[in-house]
Amino acid sequence: MMPKSLVLVFIFLFSTGTFCRAQNPGPQETSDQQISDFSLTGFGERGKKTWDLAGKSADIFDNVVKLKDIIGNMYGTDEDIKLTADKGDFDKREGKVHLQENVIITTSSGAKLTTDSLDWDRKNNVVKTEDQVNIERQNMTTQAKGAIGHTNLKQVQLQKDVTVNITQEQKDKTAQDKPANAGRIVITCDGPLDIDYEKNIATFRNNVKVDREDSQIYSDIMYVYFVTKNDNKNQGEQDDKNAGLNTSSIDKIVSQGNVKIVRGENTSYCDEAVYTAADKKITLLGRPKLIIYSSEDMNASFGN
Repeated sequence: MMPKSLVLVFIFLFSTGTFCRAQNPGPQETSDQQISDFSLTGFGERGKKTWDLAGKSADIFDNVVKLKDIIGNMYGTDEDIKLTADKGDFDKREGKVHLQENVIITTSSGAKLTTDSLDWDRKNNVVKTEDQVNIERQNMTTQAKGAIGHTNLKQVQLQKDVTVNITQEQKDKTAQDKPANAGRIVITCDGPLDIDYEKNIATFRNNVKVDREDSQIYSDIMYVYFVTKNDNKNQGEQDDKNAGLNTSSIDKIVSQGNVKIVRGENTSYCDEAVYTAADKKITLLGRPKLIIYSSEDMNASFGN
């Protein structure tokens, strides 16, 4: 039979709404209760299950529940989110959770975030970390120091030291004869980087560099626009379910502020440059000093 004090603790936990970092108990404290197979469940309107949190064990202190082998889930209208970690702290007073060691977020649309620690605000659907973070979404991988974003990873801000690797699809017949990195684009910046997958745009700031196989583009700020994968309406039920979700294929790149383009021994300068992936063309705008024409896959031309 469960002790009365433990029942009261569970009632308190169930009534709590907001999650973020918890305070660690003092080094001399010992837990009031120790249990295994700890679990919590939250319900929304009409008794619909909206989230749950479970751990293989829990040490219950006056203000904090310390968990091990954590699994958390959030159930949304668009997609579900799963969080896992080796351990974490639940603050009973503020209803806050801090996850630590081997923290992983995965979404039902295929996005994955990994980091060493994470603060989870369940009420506001926000996650935050100051540690190194890695995000994988389809053919794009992002690394940075520090991140904050929506729990479903559709809107994320990477704080600093950002590196993004994008693998472009090779659609031409001679793709198999090209080098392995022919369709690879690497974008770096000091940060921050804002990614909005719903609006199909990523905004890079401060010392931005785009590195392609045969050229580099430098600028103060850069906007990368992505292509959505909902052109074919007859691909079946699964594609209909994922309609509106994004691929990481680039539509165009707009570079602004102190733009420099390097291709081989040639260098171009301008106020703004627009690269369109469909025709692999760069248009230089605002006092361009040099125009570069590629015989293969990138052309440059004056803009108005």
